[in-house]
Amino acid sequence: MRTDTGQLFRLEDYRPSDYLIPQIHLTFRLARDTTTVVADLTVERRAGTEACAPLVLDGDGLKLKRIELDGYGNPAHEATSGKLVLTNLPEARSFRLLIETELDPDRNKALMGLYRSNGVYCTQCEPEGFRRITYFLDRPDILSVYHVRIEAAKAEAPLLLSNGNPVAGGELGDGWHFAEWHDPHPKPSYLFALVAGDLGCLRDSFTTMSGRTVELAIHVEHGKEKLAAYAMDALKRSMKWDEDAFGREYDLDVFNIVAVSDFNMGAMENKGLNIFNDKYVLADEATATDTDFANIEAIIAHEYFHNWTGNRITCRDWFQLCLKEGLTVFRDHEFSADQRSRGVKRIAEVRTLRALQFPEDQGPLAHPVRPRRYREINNFYTATVYEKGSEVVRMLRTILGAETFRSGMELYFERHDGQACTIEDFLKVFEDASGRDLSQFGLWYNQSGTPNLTIKASYEAGTLTLDIEQSVPPTPSESRKRAMHIPLAFGLIGSDGKETGFTAAEGATVENGVIHVRKRSHKLRFHGVPERPVLSLNRGFSAPVTLAIEQRPEDLAFLVGHDSDPFGRWQAFNTLLTDALIAGYRLLLGGKEANYQKDIAKLAGRIATDATLEPAYRALALTLPSEADIARDIGRDIDPDAVLAARSTLSAFIAAANREPFGKLYEELEDRGPFRPDAASAGRRALRNVVLGYLARLEGGADIAERHYRTATNMTDLIAGLGTLAHEHAGSPRTDAALADFAARHATMPLAMDKWFQIQSTTPGTKALETVRALMRHPAFHIDNPNRVRALLGTFSTGNQTGFHRADGTAYAFFADALLEIDGGNPQLSARLATAFRSWRSLEPARQEKARQALVSIAGANSVSVDLRDIVERSLA
Repeated sequence: MRTDTGQLFRLEDYRPSDYLIPQIHLTFRLARDTTTVVADLTVERRAGTEACAPLVLDGDGLKLKRIELDGYGNPAHEATSGKLVLTNLPEARSFRLLIETELDPDRNKALMGLYRSNGVYCTQCEPEGFRRITYFLDRPDILSVYHVRIEAAKAEAPLLLSNGNPVAGGELGDGWHFAEWHDPHPKPSYLFALVAGDLGCLRDSFTTMSGRTVELAIHVEHGKEKLAAYAMDALKRSMKWDEDAFGREYDLDVFNIVAVSDFNMGAMENKGLNIFNDKYVLADEATATDTDFANIEAIIAHEYFHNWTGNRITCRDWFQLCLKEGLTVFRDHEFSADQRSRGVKRIAEVRTLRALQFPEDQGPLAHPVRPRRYREINNFYTATVYEKGSEVVRMLRTILGAETFRSGMELYFERHDGQACTIEDFLKVFEDASGRDLSQFGLWYNQSGTPNLTIKASYEAGTLTLDIEQSVPPTPSESRKRAMHIPLAFGLIGSDGKETGFTAAEGATVENGVIHVRKRSHKLRFHGVPERPVLSLNRGFSAPVTLAIEQRPEDLAFLVGHDSDPFGRWQAFNTLLTDALIAGYRLLLGGKEANYQKDIAKLAGRIATDATLEPAYRALALTLPSEADIARDIGRDIDPDAVLAARSTLSAFIAAANREPFGKLYEELEDRGPFRPDAASAGRRALRNVVLGYLARLEGGADIAERHYRTATNMTDLIAGLGTLAHEHAGSPRTDAALADFAARHATMPLAMDKWFQIQSTTPGTKALETVRALMRHPAFHIDNPNRVRALLGTFSTGNQTGFHRADGTAYAFFADALLEIDGGNPQLSARLATAFRSWRSLEPARQEKARQALVSIAGANSVSVDLRDIVERSLA
């Protein structure tokens, strides 16, 4: 574990390497006690590099056993566990270098490089894990053709996988065997993969648009093959969609997926050999919720889509991470929208962005979509890079139009296939395809913070005037921000509920229903508007901005019933709910009762029973803003206890006002047929379970929740019933009995037990911390398993606002100690968990000070990893 302060890397310091490695032959001899790796490298001196230039290879904790140069024995070198420097190299432009290293995969608890878990050898090399396997130029702009030979005891590892296509295999004697793999496509070291072990397999095939047959396989623990059926279906749909939507065909003879239980990430797109956290592969109605099915579909697609946006075209350096991640998130969002409901999917995306990325933009961990500096790249796999990066690509399509955007993507694939590229390369193809200057739009990649648009509207004599002010708040690394190019989709709705037009617009470019906000200030006039319209702004969430606009409650209610944009309708009602919750919060802080208007309860009832709306949409609309959402919109001096009280009061108010229609709807939506994971069925379950949450707050609600749990025929309803009991009736005998029953029924199912831990870690109340402490001592809790740690500690710190932000600060101290314990084995996990402190400055002063003390205690501890120290120091800055 690296515990130094970490080198500061700057985008402006990027330089090409002096050497290239066009080919690498790797031989692995896998054994429990000692694994050896022999790397046979073809090294080329880059044109213009002096013959005397040293070759400096990256390493991390390596044990060097042998080194040979062109077969002549030891070259002049200096080796440490973290670096190998070779001098007095041959004057020839190309030479061969052989390096043998020795590894201990069983002791690798960081889960980076080559590790062994549950009897399976596995690799994770992004971003800098390959240097834990052998000394190498471990950077994304070094593209190599890989040939891999794996040797292992057949009884221990009958399955031997690597990237590319299988080319050889056979017996070696003494119970050992081997397999050889060749990947013809040059790739960076972060995409290298190896898996060896004893696993079951689900097989299928796919015929590409050119008629080639690709053999597909998903490898899982024995006995779980049937649980991979939905993932296989999602893979085949992904392959077909990428051909239809982007013209991208798969380019190898085989495509392998391996599911493992110990994995730091969700999944990894290694060329031809995707490695997955098993929670994003395994599913059936008895083990997975509808959310799990949707996530599996999206993540299977995401990793497959990386084959072109990430693998065939990769990033030049890690500052360009969004080039592959933001673009591929956009692609998987589009896939899911086409597979499910586009409107519902868009609302879900925005909720995720606001919950994860907006707080990042507003806190000490803010950074641009393309960061300009970092100490630890592991800490920049963030919502800003992924989710906001996707929104930037979406805005680009909005500005250019779908047809021109598709032409730009085709030019991107044609021009840059097989290259390591930059954001400038990406934007240039769209400039060439459209003839537009995108230099101002490029600021979205280079400026941090969430832009705000303040809009004042007035109407007089057929002219609608909008005064638009743009501001980008300062962040720790940037004080003065330039005006952005913001595409603001809009609509004008007349009194009859239909779109109304205008004859002309002046003061800003308006085209295809989009206002192009490019300056700090616009006075935009729409002429020929027949009546005062109701404004629908930022339709489809066309730009990741906040809006400050005074809209009358009656106008928002009008939009709820008439806006043709699904996102606009949802946003209008969500704004009404948020305004009511904040008003209730302020009353509670003032010692008064939080009174709510009957209109909002009536509107909720109308939405719930409107059969013209998709059930999934109604479920989203009726879901109150979370405690974290409310706190974010309040902005400062947050008292989490008052936020929870305001939310609980509004929820009970809406439930009481709609007891009869909610009860009727709950009965009507009961799923009496066979389980189906499709979007329509999932939407019906989602609406029924949201209604259950309201009914559980009323008299007799515990009976309804318990019956829901006891009669559930699928995991979605089972978890809804258990969660409702635990959260609304915590500590009751029936809740304790249900929790015990679930644990007994699912004790051998780790993914189900993760849900059991999550439910208890998010139960509000004064005993939340004591519950989490006790669960850490539970036999099913393993601090070395990232899924289990995220389920308990991650969920507690981000999903239990009153429990984590206890007024006495004891939860902060407990969490700090847990982070340090985790950090000793898995720095990447500890650092990601530590981001739970990112909004500590928005709390009321007493909690702020206690959170600060916890962060200081981590910073002052001995042997803190670079990963964790980086997050803590930036949080304190």
